[in-house]
Amino acid sequence: MISKFIFNNQYLFDELPEYDKNLLTGAMKTKNYRKNEPIFTDGTKPNGVYYLNEGKIKKYKVDNDGREQIIYIYSSGEFFGYSAILSNESYGDTTSTLENSVISFISKDNFMDILSQSSVLSRLLLKSLSHEFSVMANLIAVLSHRTVRERAALSLLILHDKYTSNDAPDDEVFISLSRVDLANMVGTARETLARIINDFKQEKLIRSEGRKIQIIDFKRLIHIANFY
Repeated sequence: MISKFIFNNQYLFDELPEYDKNLLTGAMKTKNYRKNEPIFTDGTKPNGVYYLNEGKIKKYKVDNDGREQIIYIYSSGEFFGYSAILSNESYGDTTSTLENSVISFISKDNFMDILSQSSVLSRLLLKSLSHEFSVMANLIAVLSHRTVRERAALSLLILHDKYTSNDAPDDEVFISLSRVDLANMVGTARETLARIINDFKQEKLIRSEGRKIQIIDFKRLIHIANFY
């Protein structure tokens, strides 16, 4: 059940009535972001909500030694940054682009005004927050008790889902993530990750073209991930 480790909120926009969608799109200001450009940082006060039109965004924490732990990766069609607005607290993590991205911004005042008018949006946000909490709890429980090899296998399966296009789900999927970011997602050193990726290639579980990785044996990779 890989789904219990995968969170997305693409349904937020899709399931809204047309009137509510128009309220949101009317309040959006869209901007192009370059690869590795920060969006917001841990500890800062939120001033709005973001919607990812195109690209990939990483959500991560930085420990006292400056090491990143990637918590989540957003794909196109997802909102982010709203939990801090709803809780009226500072951001609890940092986000930045993994590739050139197009992101829309809705100011805090506009978002709260729309939320007060839309009971559907309120319900969907509550559903999204509950789902996100459940996924994070599952990830913490599993990743804290798994070997690096198991964590690497699970991370690749999660990434496969994130890099699968909703418009063309049957297309070949290539995970395009730097080895540094992949290591930060797995929670290990880059050198250790490199050895595991090489092992997976030798075992014919994956293949790679430069930084791109394609899973070719899902059954065995799921077995290695050991998340049952």
